[in-house]
Order: sequence, then C-alpha cells, then structure tokens
Amino acid sequence: MKKLLLIFTLLTFITPISQADDTPFHLFNNDTRKIKSLLNSQVRYANRTNFDKFIATYDKNYVNSDGFNLETYSKLVKDIWSAYDDIEYGIKIKNITVDNDSATVEVTESSFAEIPVMAKMDGVLTSEADSVYYLKKIDGKWKVTSDSVLSETTSMLYGTAKDLDIKLTAPKEIKANTEYTASLEFVPPADTIAIASIANDKVEYPQKQAKEVFRKFPDDNILERIFISNNDNVNEYIVASIGLTKADITDLSIKLSLTGFGYQITRVNVIPQKAEEKNVQEK
Repeated sequence: MKKLLLIFTLLTFITPISQADDTPFHLFNNDTRKIKSLLNSQVRYANRTNFDKFIATYDKNYVNSDGFNLETYSKLVKDIWSAYDDIEYGIKIKNITVDNDSATVEVTESSFAEIPVMAKMDGVLTSEADSVYYLKKIDGKWKVTSDSVLSETTSMLYGTAKDLDIKLTAPKEIKANTEYTASLEFVPPADTIAIASIANDKVEYPQKQAKEVFRKFPDDNILERIFISNNDNVNEYIVASIGLTKADITDLSIKLSLTGFGYQITRVNVIPQKAEEKNVQEK
C-alpha cells in the first residue's frame, strides 16, 4: 500500500488484487500464515474500498519511511479512493522473516486502472513498487507498524501516449544535497511533435504540483535534467510529463491537435546527512 502518494501526485498512490501465492514459506508456521493473511486482507479491503477494515490492519503508532503517521496516511487513502474507486491492487509476497513478535516482509505491489476521459483519449494507470513491511504482534494480533519503498514507478498515459515505450531513469537512492541526473527516453510516433518536461518534487502530503518547463523533445529522443537532492531529509519524486501533437496544414494554416499525453513518476530515496555521518563514524 505504499504507492498511494505516487498516484495522488499524478492526480493533482497503495495497496495491494488478490492472487495466488507460491512463495516457499513453511506451511506450518502459524505466524507466517497470519502475516500472509493480514497482507492479503489489505488487498481485499482496498479493492472493495473498505476504509475501516483496511486501516485497522495498521498499528495506531504507525509511521512510514516518508514520515507519514497513521492520521496522514488515512487522509491520503481517503483522497485516492474518493477520486478513484476502481483501481485494482495486487501484491506478491516474496519473503517473510519472523523474529519473536517482530516481522519483516518483502513484497512487490502493483496497481492498474482504466481512466475514461473521452472516446479518443482514454487513459491507463499502472504502478509497481518493491516495498518492505514491518510488523509487530500486539495483544496477539499482527499489525503493520511501518513500511519503506525501495523502488517505485507509476505512469498515467492517455491517447497515443499509451503505446509509448517510456524509460524514466534516476538513481533509486542518493545522498542529501547531492547532484544527480534524471533522463527521459521514448520514440514519438511518426509525424508527431513531442514536448516533454522533467521535474523533481518532495514526497509530502498534501502533495505540491511539480513545476513543469516543457520543451521540444530532442531529436535523439533523450531528455535529461540535473537536480540537487533536497537537504530536508525528505524523499523525492522525479516527474516526467509528455505531450504529443499532430499538425494539420490546410490553406497555409497550421492547426495542432493533441493526440496523447501522460505522466511517469519514479522515486528517489534521499539518505539524510545525519545518517551518512553516523555511517562514517561507525566505519
């Protein structure tokens, strides 16, 4: 359920669709079964937009790696479900480690939705993230106490942009106050004028809209920008925006028509300077 904020950014993010799980866990480990059941129940509650039961799977002292407590995360969930009530969520549980009353779960999460806008400009939302859940057994029941996103990409594409093979590249992890490069690569359809922008934005709630500076997409089909990671101990998103137009020439007049547009976002986790200094001292 990590990507709710990323989807929310595209609106201006998740929970896991039920699916078979062939992960080789010990069949007779009762705690493992209960943890798998808990995460799969999150899937069911999210797909049914059952807010009360979904939030009940989290501990009251929950805080995730982006600094959101349960109150903030609850508001985020409500915002997404009020805007989109037909997103299909999925989860694949890759590994569960249980240590007494604590547990760590590695998962891959996904989401999908069709977004009707107009006949020739319907959109599709897709998202995938590798995440880690942290759980504790409280009064005999497992609860999610925190989680972190290792990598995350979400796209929302409309019209002819749905057919693009888009590659948005940025470091998954970067030190605070450090220069890094983000690049956007795709091949526009024939006879199409493409414009694009790349911006960065802090992971926060409410999410602020990234500042876009559109420019003609380069002839080599690669757009790059250099950023400096923030010094506020906050993770970041790289936001790529794309526009596709065709030119109709009639009687020496030129008319541009929009054929497709979309957004792709990827996460950049920022390592706080204090954490870096601590690691150096320990070494």
